[in-house]
Amino acid sequence: MRAAPGAAVALALLVALTASLAAVFPRAVDRYEDEGLRHAVEEATAQSSSVQLSAPPPWSEIPQGERESALLPDTLGKQYAQLLDVVRAPLVPDREQSTYGVRNAQPLEAPEPWLPRPSGLPAQMSLAAPNGLADHSRLREGRLPRTDGTVTAATAEVEAAVTTETAAKLRIKAGSVIHVPGVERAPLAVRITGIVAPRDPEGAYWTTQPLLRRPSLSRVPGSIGNEQTYWLGALLLAPEAAPALLGTPGNPVRYWQLAPDPASLTARDLSRLSSAVAALESGPDLLKVRAFTDPEVDASTGLDDVLTSYAELRSGISPLVAVAVFGTGTVAAIVLLMAGGLAADRRRAELALIRARGGSLRGVMGRLLAETAVVAVPAGALGLTAALLAVPYGRLSYAVTAAAAVTLLACAVLPLRAATAHRAVRVHGAREDLTSVRPSRRRTVAELTLLVLASAAVFTLRQRGAASGDQLVALAPVLIGVIAALVLVRVYPLPLRHLARPAARLRGAVGHLSLARAGRTSVSTVLPLLALLTALTTAAFGGSVLAGVTDARDRAALLTLGADARVEAIGPLPADLPEEVRSTSGADEVTALSIAYQAKPEGGPVTVPLAGVEPEEYARLAGRTGLGAFPGGELSRSGQRVLPALASPSVADRYGTRPLPVRLEDGSEVTVRIVLVRELTPAVSGTEFLVVDRSGLSAEAARPSTLLLTGDHLDAGTLHKAEDAGTDVRLRSEERARYVDSPLQSGAERVYTAAVAAGAGYAVLALLLALVRAAPERAALLARLRTMGLTRSQGRRLLVLEALPGALLAAAGGALTGWAAVRLLAPGVDLTTIALATPGGGSAAGTAPLRTDPASLLLPALAVLLLATGIAAAQAWWTGRKGSVTELRAGDAR
Repeated sequence: MRAAPGAAVALALLVALTASLAAVFPRAVDRYEDEGLRHAVEEATAQSSSVQLSAPPPWSEIPQGERESALLPDTLGKQYAQLLDVVRAPLVPDREQSTYGVRNAQPLEAPEPWLPRPSGLPAQMSLAAPNGLADHSRLREGRLPRTDGTVTAATAEVEAAVTTETAAKLRIKAGSVIHVPGVERAPLAVRITGIVAPRDPEGAYWTTQPLLRRPSLSRVPGSIGNEQTYWLGALLLAPEAAPALLGTPGNPVRYWQLAPDPASLTARDLSRLSSAVAALESGPDLLKVRAFTDPEVDASTGLDDVLTSYAELRSGISPLVAVAVFGTGTVAAIVLLMAGGLAADRRRAELALIRARGGSLRGVMGRLLAETAVVAVPAGALGLTAALLAVPYGRLSYAVTAAAAVTLLACAVLPLRAATAHRAVRVHGAREDLTSVRPSRRRTVAELTLLVLASAAVFTLRQRGAASGDQLVALAPVLIGVIAALVLVRVYPLPLRHLARPAARLRGAVGHLSLARAGRTSVSTVLPLLALLTALTTAAFGGSVLAGVTDARDRAALLTLGADARVEAIGPLPADLPEEVRSTSGADEVTALSIAYQAKPEGGPVTVPLAGVEPEEYARLAGRTGLGAFPGGELSRSGQRVLPALASPSVADRYGTRPLPVRLEDGSEVTVRIVLVRELTPAVSGTEFLVVDRSGLSAEAARPSTLLLTGDHLDAGTLHKAEDAGTDVRLRSEERARYVDSPLQSGAERVYTAAVAAGAGYAVLALLLALVRAAPERAALLARLRTMGLTRSQGRRLLVLEALPGALLAAAGGALTGWAAVRLLAPGVDLTTIALATPGGGSAAGTAPLRTDPASLLLPALAVLLLATGIAAAQAWWTGRKGSVTELRAGDAR
């Protein structure tokens, strides 16, 4: 550290940065995966995510007193406590939202004439005695229900409460009395003593059984329209009044509902969580519950479906993230290897002298390991600490393991590199360029092995897809870059040597000298080129993935809306609205059309959406959006009685090209003939449609009901003001944002972007290390050539021309390798999962295949080219500015 403080500080910074990034990654993945799981559970309805257990009323064979006792809160509460003990981790119930009680399985008819009767049918009531009503509601009027003495099946009257929504819609007030039928007894009178408002209306306590909070307008099975509808509401009894339900024909059932606690859910426990749910739903845990509740207890939940959906989403995203992470990790490892190699080269003379004076190889390696560990271990610990502070969430063991692996690699590189170089005692080092050092058989075998692995990975990915989850598949782009680097290093000196011969005949020595030096590429060039190609391949693959995700979402939004914005109403639009919309800032073109979604071809029961359009205007819209472009003139009515129609393939196959009568929603009828067939059209996003000239429709059917707008900078605020006129306004940008439905998507995209950016940074660092390694030799060369008359401008040209072939090799090879990787792996990669996780998104846009993104190929390659030549020019300028150099022993000009 005293002899080379700069090198020690640089190594410490490199290790700290790499260890920090390595430790951050698993914790960042844990965070977005856990957030995605919790989001999935929270977004699911409580009916889907809660585990509901129910038991029929106690057997009629047992004494009446025992039947009534089985419904009391003390009995149910003890069973609930035992149930909580049965539930196995990691399924943790949310005790605040979980509850138990008694309710009627069948609603009871309430004959009170003052209850609303939409179609003349009396309202029906479901009696429920939930536990914890006082804790989950606020009293708005009256008081909470209670019991006076012991309630039995023969009790004549009980008290109940209703929610504010039930009271408002069913016109119930405090003090109202509602009668429900009894069994072998007079009707049971239910007196309303209070009106309550839920404290958490969206909590599982209320939403698991929505009827407890909000009444519903129900329809008699088999009825059509609103002919036979009735109100269905709930009356909330005190828990101690539950035995009264035995005296009604409502078939009272005991229930226990367990709402999962989202805060306790973690993605790493997904398999155990699924097992816990299955065990409680239909496995051994359900048998345990039946042992202390009732042999006929039944369990139901949709939580397993929620977990399965999440698992499918994660399995589609994780392999894509792994590709970027493996690429970045490979480049980072190469940079650490290069840093160790640079340190070994810097200390080559020192180590050779130690070995020549009798130093053992083991002793030299131990000394170098200790020296490196003094710097690397504290740096690694510092990087780990920074990572833990930056991302204070996730598994600690993974972060520690990743940081320790980086630190261990940094400590081991220098000793191993020195052991390789100084295995035999040498006083003078030999040349190490490709003209003197030929590839060994071991290297050839290693390269062939990598070639086989890369081929197997590409073949596997093409056959099984990226979701197969194999680590070898995730390494496929990296292996492609590795093979390309090894092949290019072997091949590229050959054309340079052939070019150097004719260059020798030219005037001046700069061109010939630069080509000759570039043709004698050092063996150490393999690592920098490998780092650059791996980084460029990963950047091309990653950029193509991110661009493909963006394009897929944009395409799905366009297919859904048909344009950049869509203004639609259930009926005709206000007469002045089209002109107002046309004056909106940013609107290039506004297309008005009428859509009859219930049009019936041949007057049959099958409905097909029929859009009435202005042909030329609509044709321009279809061409601009790329949704089924067609010649506008072919759809024009031109005085014909039979309207030419554009149809989807399914409609065209069903009805053919014969004249087809179509009955519209206003009762009018038109005759159409299908003359054009297109799979897509802007007016309708479905797979069945008809499009005709609007001028051939009746005045009522031709009134515009939809406006489609195109424009790059639409004023969203002004457009949304049109909603005041009763219209639905949707913008393409807003629709595109809707497809980012889960933190799993957004988190994966952030990690992916960060990984690609980190890989690019390490690639630049690899390039800098390569130039730093060659800097002393280049400085000495320029100094000696200046004594022979080489000018400063010629020196700059020499270094730039010498660096240019390698930079071109890296840039062109990286772009070509990235293109090949995307093309080879594209058949096995489907971006639909990460791009369109919103239900229905995938069906709207079909699949989202991986395509080559030109910007991701060319921009990083050009950056490498400019950086390499720019650094070479800067080095030549700085060397020339210094004047004489210490490498010269004679001819020094001071």
